[in-house]
Amino acid sequence: MVRLIPRDEKFQELFLEDGRNMLEAARKLEEMIDVYDRLEERIAEIRALEHRGDEIDTEVQVRLDRAFITPFDREDIHELVTRVDDVVDGIQEIAETFLIYDVAAPTDDARRLAGILSAQANQLNEAITKLDSLQGLEPNIKEVHDLENEADGLSRAAVARLFREGVEAIEVIKWRDIYTALENTIDAAEDAAEVIERILAKNA
Repeated sequence: MVRLIPRDEKFQELFLEDGRNMLEAARKLEEMIDVYDRLEERIAEIRALEHRGDEIDTEVQVRLDRAFITPFDREDIHELVTRVDDVVDGIQEIAETFLIYDVAAPTDDARRLAGILSAQANQLNEAITKLDSLQGLEPNIKEVHDLENEADGLSRAAVARLFREGVEAIEVIKWRDIYTALENTIDAAEDAAEVIERILAKNA
C-alpha cells in the first residue's frame, strides 16, 4: 500500500542519544585533561564520539525531510542538533590541540575550564531528556548560563596570568589557543541552551 501522508517521525530518541553522546565526549575530555595520559587513545575515543554525533545529525535531517509532523519547528530541531554538534566538534578540537602542541602538562585553569564544560554538558543533557514534556528544564538552562559566566572570568584571568607570570612566548601562544578553544566550546554549549529556551518559549 502506498503511503500518501509522510509518517510522524520520532525525534526524541535521537535527541536523547545526541545528548548522551555530547556528555560522554565532555567527560572524556575532562578525564583526559585531569589524568593526562594515553593521549592518542583518549583522543581516538573522542573522535569516535564526534563521528557518532555527525551520524545522529544526518539521521535527524533525514527524518525532518520525511516527517509530516514534528514536535517543534523544523528550524529549531535543525539548530538544536547543529549546536550540540558544535559542542562535540569543539571538544575534539581541544583534545587534538593538546597533542598537536605537544603540551607537557595541563594547567589548573585548563582543568577548571574542562570541568565547567563537562558540567554544562550534564545540564544540557538533563534539559534534553525533558524535551518531550518541556517541564522542569528551566533550572538546567539557567545553570548552563551561570557556568558560561563563570568560565568568562576564569578564561580572562588565565590569559592574564600567562603574561603576568612571564611565561615563554611559545607557551603563551599555545595556552592562549587552548583557553580560546575551551571558551568557544563553552559558548557553543550556551548556544545550544538558548535553542532549548526558544523551543520552550514557542511551545509553553
